[in-house]
Amino acid sequence: MTTHAPQAAQSVTLPASLDEAVAALTAMPAAVPVAGGTDLMAAVNKGQLRPAGLVGLGRISEIRGWRYLDGHALLGAGLTHARMGRPDFAALIPALAASARAAGPPQIRNAGTLGGNIATAAPTGDALPVLAALEADLVIAGPGGARREIPVSHLLAGREMLAPAELIGFVRVPLLHAPQVFLKATGRTGPGRATASVAVVLDPARRGVRCAVGAIAPMPLRPLEAERWIASLIDWDGERGLAAEALAAFGEYVAAACIPDPAPAAQGEEPPALPPAVLHLRRTVAALARRALGRALS
Repeated sequence: MTTHAPQAAQSVTLPASLDEAVAALTAMPAAVPVAGGTDLMAAVNKGQLRPAGLVGLGRISEIRGWRYLDGHALLGAGLTHARMGRPDFAALIPALAASARAAGPPQIRNAGTLGGNIATAAPTGDALPVLAALEADLVIAGPGGARREIPVSHLLAGREMLAPAELIGFVRVPLLHAPQVFLKATGRTGPGRATASVAVVLDPARRGVRCAVGAIAPMPLRPLEAERWIASLIDWDGERGLAAEALAAFGEYVAAACIPDPAPAAQGEEPPALPPAVLHLRRTVAALARRALGRALS
C-alpha cells in the first residue's frame, strides 16, 4: 500500500459484506477501515497514523452501487467520485455529481469514495455541502446486523458520532426532481482543494431553497434566514426568475451569515474591519452563492 510508512499494519482483512466488516472491526477494535485510502494512506505516509490493522471495504459489492427506495436514492458508501460523476448519476442527483467531478484529479476520483468523504469530514470535502443542502441521512451498520439512521449534519457537527465497530453503509438522499447546483473556488487552476464551495438546491414541493457553504468552517454552514428570505421572493407557480439585484442581495446575505463582522471590543465602539484575506473570502462566498442560485433558477 505504501513504501514510505516505517511501520506497516499488522493485519489486513478483506470482508465480502458489510456485516463481515463490522464483525472484523468488533474483533479487532484497533483496526481501521479503508476504502479508497486517499486520506488514510496520506496520513500513514506522513507518520500521523500507525494502524494496528486494516479492514478493506473494496470487496463489499452492496455498498458500491445505488437503488431507489420510497422517493429516495440509497447510495452505497463505497461509490467512487468517478462513478458519481457519470451522466446517469448526474441525472439523479446533479449537485452531487458536480461535486464528484470537482473532487480532484482522476486518480483521486477513481479511488475516493462517498463514505470516505463523510467519515474523514475534512472541511474541504466537496460532497459535504451538497449532502447538507439535500438534508441527507446516513444508514449506519453496527454489530449484530443493527442499522440506525442519523442526519449527515449531525455527524459532521459532532452531535452524533459513530460508535466502535460502526460503519457508514449507505447515504439516503431525497430525490427532489428539481434544479440543484454546486460551485467551488480553488486557490489554483484546475481540480484542487476548495477555498470555498456552495451548494444550492431548490425544493418546489416545499417552496424552499436550501443552501450550504463548505470549506470555510469545520463543517458545512446553512444560512437558514437567507434561505427563507429568498424563497419568499420566488414565484414558485411562475417562471421562478429573480432580478439581478435580488440574486446579489442573496449572495451578500449568505456571505455575511457565514462570515459575520467581528464584534466590537467594547459597547459603543465601531467593530474592527475584516482582514483583507477574510474579506476576499466573504466576497468569494457571495459570488458563488449568487451564481449558484442564478443557475438553479434559470
